[in-house]
Amino acid sequence: QLSCLVKLVTLHGIPKDLDSYPKDLLLFLSPSDYAVTGSCRQFFANVGKANLDVLQRESSQRKQLLLEALACLKIPGTQINEENAEVLGRLICDLGGEYIRSSGGNLLKQLRQCKSFLPDQEEAIRSVISSGNTVFGPPVEWSAFTLNELSGLISLLDHSILQKIPK
Repeated sequence: QLSCLVKLVTLHGIPKDLDSYPKDLLLFLSPSDYAVTGSCRQFFANVGKANLDVLQRESSQRKQLLLEALACLKIPGTQINEENAEVLGRLICDLGGEYIRSSGGNLLKQLRQCKSFLPDQEEAIRSVISSGNTVFGPPVEWSAFTLNELSGLISLLDHSILQKIPK
């Protein structure tokens, strides 16, 4: 349905008020289509707010969006800073474990929004959290507030992390 709607909306070119349309529509456009109305950075900031689950997790379309976003943001390696993590939004959910490890705690806020993780991502998240090199600090210093902040990631914590958290 969204794919058909995009065809209707863009029948006579990209509308100038594209930002006022539902973000999910952008999943079926390319950054070059959007260039008429704004920058690729703005495009991916909007895509990052869309419901990515409209596209199948391992689909080529979803992978292409992530690759184009990384290119747009000029991210050369696997390290993503907090500002770029904000722009990527839910696209963060598709990053491999190497990005999660390299970026340290910069991705944790966005990763909380993800509905599921691949084993490689889970392992990387545990590694980053247990390192203590995040804004949350080491698990031995966590409070109820910290656990609340990590709410979307709690199910990934293994016994080695859980036993360090103060009662």
